Amino acid sequence: MKYKTVWTKKENLERKWYVVDVKDQILGRVATKIASLLIGKEKPEIVPDVDCGDNVIVINSDNVKLTRGKELNKMYYRHSMYPGGFKETTWQRQMEKDSTKIITDAVKNMLPNNKSRDARIARLYVYKNSVHKHGGQNPIEIKFN
Repeated sequence: MKYKTVWTKKENLERKWYVVDVKDQILGRVATKIASLLIGKEKPEIVPDVDCGDNVIVINSDNVKLTRGKELNKMYYRHSMYPGGFKETTWQRQMEKDSTKIITDAVKNMLPNNKSRDARIARLYVYKNSVHKHGGQNPIEIKFN
């Protein structure tokens, strides 16, 4: 009897919903685990050419932390594509302005830079506090140590 390898197809995917609480968590360590959920690395049915990742809801982004005094040194850069349009923002200023962008940027930089990146980042939902609007999807809560 011959056994055939079964490949996951796009139509057969089941995407789960996860809730990650980043309160008092370190930014880089949480971002790698969130990126792993978005890619679907922990799934046994992962296929290289199909995006098998899940949906991730991140709550309490205002309470994320950095290690070893990086709050003073970490900078965020952007450019308006006009001459002299280079802007830089400190971590503390970005936290006051929009803390969800910090987590989104950290996770986006941990994803592989290919055509699936935008679709994966679109499945990431980041909220400043513990209230989110995805209760109907019955998300599974994940705790990271």
